[in-house]
Amino acid sequence: MAKHLADQNCAVSLVSFASEQPLLKETEASGEGPSVTLVRSGTSLWEGWQSLSRFEQVLREKRRRETDVVVHDNGVWRPVNHRVATTTRSLKSPRVVSPHGMLEPWSLKQKKWKKKAAWWLYQKHDLQAADVVVATAEQEAQNIRALGIDRPIAVIPNGVDRPDALPCRKPDTLGGKDNEPRVLLFLSRIHEKKGLLSLVEAWNRIRPEGWTAVIAGPDEGDHKADVQERITEYDLTDDFAFTGPVQGTEKWGLYQSADLFVLPTHSENFGIVVAEALSCGTPVITTQEAPWSDLLDYECGWWVEVGVDPLAAALREALSLPSSDLRAIGERGIDLVKRKYTWPRVAEALKETYRWVLGERECPEHVFT
Repeated sequence: MAKHLADQNCAVSLVSFASEQPLLKETEASGEGPSVTLVRSGTSLWEGWQSLSRFEQVLREKRRRETDVVVHDNGVWRPVNHRVATTTRSLKSPRVVSPHGMLEPWSLKQKKWKKKAAWWLYQKHDLQAADVVVATAEQEAQNIRALGIDRPIAVIPNGVDRPDALPCRKPDTLGGKDNEPRVLLFLSRIHEKKGLLSLVEAWNRIRPEGWTAVIAGPDEGDHKADVQERITEYDLTDDFAFTGPVQGTEKWGLYQSADLFVLPTHSENFGIVVAEALSCGTPVITTQEAPWSDLLDYECGWWVEVGVDPLAAALREALSLPSSDLRAIGERGIDLVKRKYTWPRVAEALKETYRWVLGERECPEHVFT
């Protein structure tokens, strides 16, 4: 987001806590592109308080250098998000907040009582003090409104950072090369929220011939063991393959080699993997807990209710189609991504939102007041 905003002639400063594997190295504000400031953090209560103070100092220093500054805070609940809210209020600086799905109904049920306490102590007040809240889809915007947040909401999707060159797709014939099995791909965190147990149950019901399900992504909360246990219970070991976490060329190669993509999720504010799969021409099956009605509008996939029965029905239909039909569906997905989900389009919408917050233009169409 920061890099593409810089391409829109925005002066962008990215401030974050340091991590063991940062995506970007710390830089000084010079030349083109965003500057990056990484704030050292700690594990003890005292170190945590010090790191929050350092974070605040960085924000105040950047505010002193520039007058027309919009602070775009990513995330809610964490102490750093609350510190950003209190700091911007004291500086009288505009603040835009992206909850990134952390206010979705499923997410609110996790650590429920802690979140209820935080909501009434500071989180609702911090959101009500924001100039704009950014939702990635109308579905997320409605869920935010249902919490009693009456601030302007900008509906701006996430962008797809599709590489310019992609690996070649396998031949457009049944089974690919040498009658290899066709591939159903799941690529996301292996977490109970993602619905993998429903996928195994649905697969057991239909037991498709000539297909393999590839599960890619990091294990969280040891949920992979639960999934593997269910696979063994149904005697489906030969039908499922786990790759572990994938990134870069390997990730895009999996999208390209897949005939179909599935995300049987219980909750998504956006679902970037859906957009990534579509950008590679891979049809998608996902649930209505992900905001992807575009799959129906653009006829590039299946958008079903949560549950084993709807998922099994969609899989039965999709897996029975010849490769040529799936490829035609996938081509419509590529067109959808080009129309709505490229990063330049997303960055332009964010820039117009910032300009409105600063009083430099009228309210954009994607901002609902």
